[in-house]
Amino acid sequence: MVPQGPPRAIEAPPADPQTRIRGGRLGAPESIAARMPPTRRPITMFLTVPTLLTWARIAAIPLIVAVFYLPWPAELRNLIATVLFVLFALTDWLDGWLARRLNQTSAFGAFLDPVADKFLVCASVLVLVHLKRADVFVALIIIGREIAISALREWMAHIGASRSVAVHMVGKAKTLVQMVAIPFLLYDGALFGVVDTRLWGTALIWIAAVLTIWSMAYYLRKAIPEIRAKAR
Repeated sequence: MVPQGPPRAIEAPPADPQTRIRGGRLGAPESIAARMPPTRRPITMFLTVPTLLTWARIAAIPLIVAVFYLPWPAELRNLIATVLFVLFALTDWLDGWLARRLNQTSAFGAFLDPVADKFLVCASVLVLVHLKRADVFVALIIIGREIAISALREWMAHIGASRSVAVHMVGKAKTLVQMVAIPFLLYDGALFGVVDTRLWGTALIWIAAVLTIWSMAYYLRKAIPEIRAKAR
């Protein structure tokens, strides 16, 4: 009898390239984004639903400005501009919620979201100054702060200390007050026949200016020790 060697192991058929192995088991098919060629992934990053909503905030700026150049009654222009601002401002919450819900968070979205917010706020403040509903000094404070803190955060990220200038409660309060003051001043009338939006909007925009200076001082105080440490 011819001696036989050890039995040969039966080779498993090659796994489907569209499946993943998790803990030795075939897992669920990979996502479309994972199977997509690398050159196409950046395109989809720009076109996710949350990112499109963020782009919409930037696209809203010329719409809000253009409303005040239309040959319509002032009350109608004020109403349309206010509605546009409120609707597009709400996308700031909606795009973040959708990004988490749909698992479409990205570094690009995290970059674009605050940029869109700053564009919308600064453009609206400039419109209010043009309409003589906000003081130019308020505009200088708000816009100057946004430029300064954006540059500071860029520098802190460059030296690896971005946590020092993470969003603080004062900054959130400043944003909230701004988002109430601006539509009040855009409306410029008696809301529900009771609330004088020009009066309340003016008071709130000045409160926002004070919070703007406060938040800038806070971020600078947190950043200066890190900058000094890196400069040594």
